[in-house]
Parts: sequence; structure tokens; C-alpha cells
Amino acid sequence: MHNHTHTPHWDIFCAVVDNYGDIGVTWRLAKQLAKEYGLAVNLWVDDLASFGHILPALDPKCPTQTFEGVCIKHWDLPLSQDYQPGEVLIEAFACELPPEVLCKITKAHQAGDKVPVWLNLEYLSAEDWVEGCHGLPSLQRSGLKKQFYFPGFTDKTGGLICESDLLATRQRWQESEQRLNYFTQLGLSGIAADDTVISLFSYETASLEALCQHWSQGKQQVHLLVPIGRSLNSLATFIDPQQDLAPGQRFCHGKLAIHLLPMTDQQGYDRLLWSCDVNIVRGEDSFLRAQWAAKPFIWHIYPQEEDYHLIKLEAFMALYCHNLAPEVADAWKALNIGFNQGSQEALLPLWQQVITAHAALTQHAQKWPDEAINDADLATRLVQFVKNS
Repeated sequence: MHNHTHTPHWDIFCAVVDNYGDIGVTWRLAKQLAKEYGLAVNLWVDDLASFGHILPALDPKCPTQTFEGVCIKHWDLPLSQDYQPGEVLIEAFACELPPEVLCKITKAHQAGDKVPVWLNLEYLSAEDWVEGCHGLPSLQRSGLKKQFYFPGFTDKTGGLICESDLLATRQRWQESEQRLNYFTQLGLSGIAADDTVISLFSYETASLEALCQHWSQGKQQVHLLVPIGRSLNSLATFIDPQQDLAPGQRFCHGKLAIHLLPMTDQQGYDRLLWSCDVNIVRGEDSFLRAQWAAKPFIWHIYPQEEDYHLIKLEAFMALYCHNLAPEVADAWKALNIGFNQGSQEALLPLWQQVITAHAALTQHAQKWPDEAINDADLATRLVQFVKNS
């Protein structure tokens, strides 16, 4: 038995997919583990340029840099920086670890040295099967054991990412009515206190054009806040995609004003969600932050083959709506399904039903976070899981 020492730290490997989703989740987790648990965390990322969109101070050309207590390392091929095994090794979303890392932990295992607790952090799902798969081990050919860590909404899963002070901070923000000042800070103009404000961070869908047409012809002034990105591909009727677009620009069509947002860091995006009346979000990270914002939302889930994403959507909606009045729940669920299917005409009466029930949906959304946390957030459960391993 060898007794080599190793640096006490955690390593998280993240391959950036779809620009912001995977890195959004792992960056939040790494920050929380460093801040609330005092852990030394290395976050290995293959695409620093995309990461820089949500961490503007990041230098995409610098191979090693530290922010908020987290050491961010460039994951290049072949791996040019030395990996030293720590306490925990997380591959986020089955990203496949670099050969150099697998080789090093395999050699340590064969030599009888201590090896990290090896986890695959999976995607979030509300489906029933998650409880049975959470924590399951997978024995590798090398003899090493990898365990599957599933985030989820029940006490038999890995929990949800939520910083310890987040909900209280959000409540103070909303009670102090800072939203108009925040819109001004973002360079947005012409938004009155009684206007309807909607944030948009979705994939391409025909549903957007239908809703924008509806909003433009309505009686209530609507402001749609959109970062420059994929959502704009569905708004060509309202914004000429050929022109030079810049944050702060505003496009007015009847009662609809479309505002282009500057890219912001994660704290800024949280404040945006807290400040809007309705949030249209996508993927996993923004989907979860919309829930913590305690506002009505539409989830544009990542499309999968044979419409499997709709099964995931249905599973979440069943959980989210179980304490909601049936007529409100039915309208909200139908709106989400219609938006994901690219519905157009069918979407408009559903939108009206949801807006009519806005007060009831907001009240429900305010109660949901405490219920969803289930006594412990993901980082807390993860640290305990590692101790038990």
C-alpha cells in the first residue's frame, strides 16, 4: 500500500454545450462549494470564450485564473495542465474525462493509492425513474467505481442548486421594488410601472412570432427583454436580423416594445428574472433560476428525438402543479406544451388565460421554492453524499 499525499480539492470537468447551459450549472455549483463549504475547487472548461459571456471578467486566453474562490482551468486537448487527483472528481453531464485524467486515477487505483470519489453529474429531470438511478455505481474496466448523481425535486434525489442566501436576497429585492431602477441600469428606456415586462431566453420557435403579434395588437403595453442570441432568429418579422444589432436598441410595434439586452453575469440574470412579470426560459440553468425568481414562467425545454423532451416537461409540470387550482394548472400546462410544439393560433387564448390567472400563478410561484428544495439543496446533499462514499 502506497501512501502518497495529494492536494485536498475537488475537480469539476465541463464541456460547454449550447453556449451557456452546462457551464451555467457547473459554475454556480463550483462557486457555492467554494463559498459555503470552503472547498478548493478546480473547474476545468473546454470553451472559455462561451464561459466569458456569463463571467465577463474571464480572460479566454488565460489557462488558469481564479474567480470567487474557484480556480478555472482551460481543458484543452491534449491536456496541457497537470491534473492531480483530489477528494472528488466530477464529470458534468457525461462529458467524458480527458485520457490523462483517467490514466492518472487508474494508475493510483492500481498502486493502492487513494483515488477521488468519481461522480457523473447528470441533467435535471422530474421523472420518476430518477430516484431509482440516483447514486447508482458503475464499475469501470479499470476497477474504478463511478457513481451517477442525479439532481431532482424529491428527497430521494440529489437536490437542486440553490445558494443558502438566494431566496431571502430575492425576496428583499422584490419587496424593495428595484426593478425600474434595474431596467435603467441595463440601458432600457420607456418602461412604466404598470407595463407588462417579459424576459425571453429561448430556442428558436414559431410560437414567439405568434405571441409577439398578439402582444403588438393588445391593449396592455408589453416590453420583451431579449439578449442577442438564438431567440432573435424567431423574431425576424419584428427585428431585421441583417442589421447591426446592439444592446440597448428598442423596436416598437403597436403595444409591443422589444428591447435588446446586454449580456450579464449570473447575478445580473437573476435580478432580471426577479424583475419581470413573466419569464420565458430554456434548458436547465435558466429554468431553475426562473423557479427561484418566484414569477410565472414558460419553459422551452431542449428538443429531443421522438419528442422525449415533452415527457420530461410533463413530469415537471405534474410536480409543479399539484397544489395549483385545476383550471389554472390546465391553462399553464397547455401554454407550456403549445409553446414547445411551436403552436401559433392555439397559443393566444392560452396566453390570455394564463395572464388572467397571473395573480394566482404568482402566489403559487412564491410558495414553490421552499417545497422544491425539500430541506436540502444540491451542494449540501452532494457534500454529504461524498462523506458517505
